[in-house]
Amino acid sequence: MDLALLRTFVTVHRAGSFTRAAALLGLSQPAVTSQIRALERQLGRPLFLRYARGVTPTTIGDELAHKVAPHLDALTEITETGLDRDSVTRTLHLAGPPEFLAERALPALTPLIAQGLSIRTAFGATDELLTGLAAGHHDLTVTTTRPRGGLLTATPLCDEEHVLIAAPRWAAELGGPAVLQVGGVRVLDPVPLVEVHESLPLIARYWSAVFGAKPAASAAVIAADLRAVLSCVTAGAGLAVLPRYLCAEALDCGEVVALLDPPVPPLRTYFLAVRTGTLGLPHIARAHESLLRSAVDW
Repeated sequence: MDLALLRTFVTVHRAGSFTRAAALLGLSQPAVTSQIRALERQLGRPLFLRYARGVTPTTIGDELAHKVAPHLDALTEITETGLDRDSVTRTLHLAGPPEFLAERALPALTPLIAQGLSIRTAFGATDELLTGLAAGHHDLTVTTTRPRGGLLTATPLCDEEHVLIAAPRWAAELGGPAVLQVGGVRVLDPVPLVEVHESLPLIARYWSAVFGAKPAASAAVIAADLRAVLSCVTAGAGLAVLPRYLCAEALDCGEVVALLDPPVPPLRTYFLAVRTGTLGLPHIARAHESLLRSAVDW
């Protein structure tokens, strides 16, 4: 049985689509379709059920993927390990939220540069970055959403506490955490909101988890970078909800104040996502391991 056909089969099985598999393999969609048909003729059994929006493996297809995929991944690892030794540098294409990459991921990966690793970064929304990862545009993606399906594999990286913050003058005007605990969320109504998106993703999540309510107003300031949100809050523009890693220094020096200390603070989990099987590539594996090791202290 042709290994190239099996490689195409496993890629289609993981991608759930001839089109996505073709992009990953650098082939045309007709070529992928032709290879799958050839393999089905060799086996005398259908491997996929075709639908308008993709394919679903048959039980035969699932069984074959379970048997074949680990061996193909091992062969890829052997091949790429040899290539890695012959190469002076390898480039890691890293994607994720700009603030997290700047404050967490890139500093943690800096020691690998001395070992010959080059890094290129991309920023964007979670869905966009995961689509890019699946299409082979990125090697490693930091995401706050665990991807589904067999094409991508995600490992929990760290949990980050979200903190409700404002400048000291707003905290003094509100009367402190005790007033907020007694008066409830409506005490915050006079304070303008600062967020990264019109949908208020961080504030709405905090309001739901801590107050069991929805925000009553739209944002006064929308800044697409969380570091810009922090700058606005520090300057007195209003309140915001930010991950603690991003505002810890401002809290320590008193530039901003935590308006509330809930007994169970809202947490958000960050994941490291890769295309299934690519951790066999040494430069991706080293970066993956380095980030997981550094995250223990985050």
